[in-house]
Formats: sequence, C-alpha cells, structure tokens
Amino acid sequence: MYRDALKIGVIGITGTNGKTSVACFVSQLLGHLGIKNGLIGTLGISHSEQYSEQTTPDILTLYRALDGYAKDGIETAVLEISSHGIEQDRITGLNITHALWTNLTQDHLDYHKDLESYQQTKARLLSLKSVEFAILNHDDIHYANFIIAAKGKKIINFGINDFDNIKTTEQGFLVTLQNHVFEVPFLGKFNLLNILSAFNVLKTFGFRQEKIIPLLHKLNPPPGRMQKIDNHLVWIDYAHTPDAMQNAISTLQEHYPTHNIRVVFGCGGNRDQDKRAKMGKIASKLANTLILTNDNPRDEDPQAIINDILTGIDDSYEVNITLDRQLAIETAVTTLGENECLLIAGKGHETTQQFEGKTVNLNDVQIVQNVVYLIQ
Repeated sequence: MYRDALKIGVIGITGTNGKTSVACFVSQLLGHLGIKNGLIGTLGISHSEQYSEQTTPDILTLYRALDGYAKDGIETAVLEISSHGIEQDRITGLNITHALWTNLTQDHLDYHKDLESYQQTKARLLSLKSVEFAILNHDDIHYANFIIAAKGKKIINFGINDFDNIKTTEQGFLVTLQNHVFEVPFLGKFNLLNILSAFNVLKTFGFRQEKIIPLLHKLNPPPGRMQKIDNHLVWIDYAHTPDAMQNAISTLQEHYPTHNIRVVFGCGGNRDQDKRAKMGKIASKLANTLILTNDNPRDEDPQAIINDILTGIDDSYEVNITLDRQLAIETAVTTLGENECLLIAGKGHETTQQFEGKTVNLNDVQIVQNVVYLIQ
C-alpha cells in the first residue's frame, strides 16, 4: 500500500523554531526554479484534500500524501519533522535525502522530560541511512552535538556571518550575499538564518548560487510568523517558547528602537509547564506592557496557567490580565499608542481555540483586522 510514497525525495526540516518558515522558503524556491513540490507541516498538506493537526502527520496520512504526490508527478516533498514525529516513528521508511536542523531551545519537555532527551530525538533525523545532505546551523550552541549525529553525511553549515553586510530597516533588512545586494522584506535576524538554510538546500540540487540569490527577495513568510497587519504596527507571531518569545520582542526592539513594545500572550494547557514562568520573565524584562490571556487552555484551569506565568514576573511589574483572548486583543489594538508596537504571540496562523473539551473559532489575524476596520 502507498508504495509510490517511497519514490518521493523528502527534505526533512527539524528544530525547535523556524521549521514552518524554512519549509515554506524551500518550497517557494523550488517552485521558482521549476521543481514541482509538495509541502507538509504545521500549515497542512499541499496539493491534497487531507488535513492533519500535527506538524508531522501520522505515518498513514503521511504515506498517503506522498503517494498522491508521486501519482501527480511530484518528485520532491518538503516535510516539517517534529520531535514527536521522530520519537513515534511517523517517518519510518521514508526516502529522506536532506536533513536540515534549525536550532534547539526548550520545548516539549512535558513529553521528552529533559533537554538532553529532546536533543537526542531531534538528532536522530540526521543519522538516518537515507540522508545524503545534512544542513546545519553552526550559530546554535548545540551545533557540536548535531554534527556528531551527521557523521558520514555531506555536511553544509550556515550562519548569520554568511552575509557580508546587514543593514536593519523598519521593513526588514538590506543585505549583501556573495556580492549580491537585496532587500529582505520581513523582520528578524532569525529569518535571515531561515533564508540561508533554504538557500543552502537549493544549492544541493545543483543550482548555481547566482541563480538562487536573485530569488531570495521574492520569498514570502508563512502566515502567523511575524505577520504584520496591513500598515499598522501590529504583528501576529506563533512564538510559544521562551526563545521564540525573546526573538520576537527583540526583533521589534531592533527594527523600532524608539517605540514601546506591548505584548499579548498566554501559554497552552496540557503542555510543558516549566516554560510558562520563563516566558513571563522574558516578556516582562523586554516588553514595556503586558496583557496575559488564554492561548489554548485545553483541559487546564486558565487562571492556573496565568498564575504559572506570573511566577516569572516581578511583583513590581504591572500586568493586565484578560482571559478572553478576543477581548484582550481588541483592547490592545484600540488602546495602542502612536509610539507603540504590538506583538500578539502564541497562536499565529491558528484559527481555533481549545478549552474545556471544546474547539471554537478564534483567529488572531481576523480579530485585529476587524478592529482596525472599525477604528479607521
């Protein structure tokens, strides 16, 4: 069953943060260069009526999707690979030819128990027999452990210093790469690393860099990843780990150094509780004002989640708590000052909210757009 799935060459992307952006960038570049491809990950399964709520779908869904790709003449798939996907053998037997690792920071410790176990699971992707190329972020502090796992593969390293020059602007960056000067039209140096990782994947397909580099300024970030709402200083981001939160707020500080930063966020229920206080501490240290709200409480008491976040925040820091996420966002947008930026973190592209065994419609982007329309 689904034997044609094994005909597909899979580019597997793992790491705590950046998987979705990198996968989208790789897929876009392949498309620009004439390589029809499939994309599977957090945003769904392209070229398919199938749907998966998991970053890496269950093995049956995955094989069915790849089999469909093969029957449609697609020879390459870009796949986000989560630690759960590796640990639960969802990728068993796939023809994963490229393994790309973005970074490693705290996440999913409710499942993996400690960072070392989480790291070991991630690194297993690099040692798969089918993998020919290992594309690694040598700027990450865990790089040495991942390069050991990639022993025997063709190793390609990338890092922020691959750019000869970087100039920060309000819209993004003006960069120089291999004597090519171009604009990157979105925020965050982490996105520059994401672009470099995709660039290096494309080089393994035999394309000359002179052909790839002019395409980099055409890349579009996926929804919910530092997504700017129209012409307003409001961003939606999927940041739901301590590192991602720090990156998102620091990014706004870098691009808008004279502005105050306001952040709306919460933490998911039935997930790693240890990161809640850490995210609270980071947000309160970096942001000027905070509104704590629900993320996906799931089966936990929403107030208990907020209390966990508050343990990381100094008592002298004034925090607004509004459990109703829609109301929290509406309040933040309508009261945003002229010299302020707003970050709405945690849910990104998601269009639903889970609590008390129910799933209801809730879309951060749509809420902001509705408010903006009313106050214009």
